[in-house]
Amino acid sequence: MQLFTVDFFPPVVDDPAAFGAIAAANSLSDIYACGGDPKVVLNIAGFPEDWGDETLTPIFDAAVAVVRESGAIWVGGHTVRADEPLFGFAVYGEAAEEHLVTQAGCQPGDRLYLTKPLGAGSITTGVKRGKVSPDQEAAAVQGMARLNKRGLTAMRAAGVKAATDITGFGLFGHAMNMARSSGVTLDLRAVGLPLYDGAADLAAEGVFSGAANRGRESLGDLVEISADVPEWLASLCFDAETSGGLLVAVPEEGVSAFEAELAEEAPAFVGEVLDGEAKVRLR
Repeated sequence: MQLFTVDFFPPVVDDPAAFGAIAAANSLSDIYACGGDPKVVLNIAGFPEDWGDETLTPIFDAAVAVVRESGAIWVGGHTVRADEPLFGFAVYGEAAEEHLVTQAGCQPGDRLYLTKPLGAGSITTGVKRGKVSPDQEAAAVQGMARLNKRGLTAMRAAGVKAATDITGFGLFGHAMNMARSSGVTLDLRAVGLPLYDGAADLAAEGVFSGAANRGRESLGDLVEISADVPEWLASLCFDAETSGGLLVAVPEEGVSAFEAELAEEAPAFVGEVLDGEAKVRLR
């Protein structure tokens, strides 16, 4: 199966190298979420005219390292002048039919796992407001720059047929896409949700990106939130993630293989797939 995707965005961090690495990992993520191997990338970039080599070289060097790690070939791209910087990639990938993963493959009884923490929107917004420590920022940058490549290997080992990556529509938005496509309920457990260090405190202070309110407005009654779930945690789940992890529906018989393959990255068990109407529940 041939897979095509494209993604680019403005800087979410100030460090040029971190921006390049995060943008590359984010662009490659859709291919992994579909069960595929990235093969070829083309960069898409727009940079201000006054950005010199001291800024551009770290962006491209960091992106090169991530693309090499993925195993894809960078064959070119296109760069223009732009008032607002933008960077990302168009990506071509391939997946054998037996390895193809879609949002429509959830089955009742599947266990739900998340392969990266949540809260990138709170962290990046908090950095701009001077509310995040250097260690907290570094940990979030490391997570956002990490490829979902190991998640792909784990999905294949476990016989996974349904997954999505968690990016601009937040946990609830992307989970709802799975629920709708599969005709099931995704039952998420608040206690199991992994968060970046510092994200909980920031969210409790009301620090989110602008996507949190947009997500809540667009999803409405499609998301059912238990009364004992803190409001800040619900809002965090509506908020956008940058280069987030994979939300994976793992068949019960594949759980051991999935956890073993991702042992170093400690995937979080966050719920299960249930029979029922297409919706997401957090309790």
